[in-house]
Amino acid sequence: MNILAIDFGTKNIGLAWSDTGIGVVFPFGVIKNEDKNKAKRELLDFIKKERAERLVVGLPFSLDGGENKNTERIREFVVDLKTDIKVDFFDERFSSAQADRSEGGVSRDEKSAMIILEGYLHKLKK
Repeated sequence: MNILAIDFGTKNIGLAWSDTGIGVVFPFGVIKNEDKNKAKRELLDFIKKERAERLVVGLPFSLDGGENKNTERIREFVVDLKTDIKVDFFDERFSSAQADRSEGGVSRDEKSAMIILEGYLHKLKK
């Protein structure tokens, strides 16, 4: 199954991709989030082109595990996508900090999306 992970930010949307048959997570680019409608169109085009079968979207819960304005904003963005593929949310607390500590030649946004997807896949295996 093709899974696309999204690290949604106010400036950039980081992407990561995996095929569960392969089990490897790849960085998959960044979409600028300066114009929300354009970002949605680009993301929907990307989903169709890459034949994504599931989206995993990172949610930045508060330290106490509660939701906040950012989690609400991301949930609204996903609803506005109006995609018919399954969407799973995954706790992304500390993914940006972890991305900052990791090495590699890809953007922080892609690294965060990769961390979200790796955590999601790990959870599926349990």
